[in-house]
Amino acid sequence: MDKLLSYKDQDLIKVVSGLRRSGKSTLLALYQEQLIKMGVGKRQIQFYNFELPENYLNKSWDDIYFDIKKKLQIGKFNYVFLDEVQNIPFFEKLVDGLFATENVDVYITGSNAFLLSSELATLLSGRYIEISILPFSFKEYLTARKIDTDNKYLNYESLFFDYINETSLPKGVELRELGFDKIYEYLDAIYKTIIEKDISQRYQINDKRAFENIIKFVASNIGSALSPSNISKILKQDGQIIHHHTVEKYLGYLEASFVFYKLNRFDLKGRKQLATQEKYYLVDAGLLNILVGKERTTDRGHILENIVYLELLRRGHKIWAGTGRNYEVDFVCKTPTGDLEYYQVAWKMDNNSTKEREFGALEKINDNYPKYLLTTDSFTQDQSGIKHLNVFNWLLETTE
Repeated sequence: MDKLLSYKDQDLIKVVSGLRRSGKSTLLALYQEQLIKMGVGKRQIQFYNFELPENYLNKSWDDIYFDIKKKLQIGKFNYVFLDEVQNIPFFEKLVDGLFATENVDVYITGSNAFLLSSELATLLSGRYIEISILPFSFKEYLTARKIDTDNKYLNYESLFFDYINETSLPKGVELRELGFDKIYEYLDAIYKTIIEKDISQRYQINDKRAFENIIKFVASNIGSALSPSNISKILKQDGQIIHHHTVEKYLGYLEASFVFYKLNRFDLKGRKQLATQEKYYLVDAGLLNILVGKERTTDRGHILENIVYLELLRRGHKIWAGTGRNYEVDFVCKTPTGDLEYYQVAWKMDNNSTKEREFGALEKINDNYPKYLLTTDSFTQDQSGIKHLNVFNWLLETTE
């Protein structure tokens, strides 16, 4: 909301992107309420939801454009909201036409990063700002459940298991009172819509079994280094012939639909980004119920790592996986102010070998930037200038 307000009336298109049902439309509805409180007249605001067929069936982009133009209030600033705009063929022409119109502030949302960025970048290079939305953070989830985080006796571990076993999607949290079955049905419906409508139909994927198996394989291996050729080889052992270029394409579609986030590796010695063996993280741990089943093959340490990754994204960091000669660091981050930070994530420091591995990787980095070890341990102990923090406290920190 603060970001949207800071760009209000600026000569930029505001693009709000993220997974289906992550809260994009709700954010824009709240923003419109805010505009009205600030004195903007209701007739100065136009909102179009392109998930509703009546707003786009039998209409070309220019029909919609002229409909909007007719309703503009002359001599006043107008605010035009186009929700799920990628459903309109040649939507970029509609957006560009409105952007070129005097006194029109344009806001769009979309659930497909590839379509949005490729089309907009071609036509509107440098003239738009993207605001990415993620489902609820752990802190937001607790707020949505009306849990008082000032209570020192809360069992955060138990609440965290609720968070990762159910869902972080806003509507799913509302459904928790009706039981887990309802959450599962909701997640299943969202997943099917993304896979069927947003990906399979749009990109004409014929081998749906292979596509599903790739999704399930990546979901079972979140936080592990993967490559399209590795995945291709593993599927081949299972009797499925799928070329690694096809695997790469499928992964790109999943990334563009915000199901998975790709993390590139960073060579800590050579200080450069590496182009192979990326890691993937899932937008909502609850989707593991659909993809992997309750008997999850992903261990809790990797799920915790996934949650930390998403939280670092929320806090505006650019993130890589750090690679040294004989060691790895989970996250190398460039902060919004341009500084570096290093993060190592582990479930518990329950033995000396874990302690040596986790602290040891950070100790090998030869610079003075902050280094953090995040675990679920109640009692933490700093070592060699490395801050050992309780991960639940870290997740509940304000991001200011």
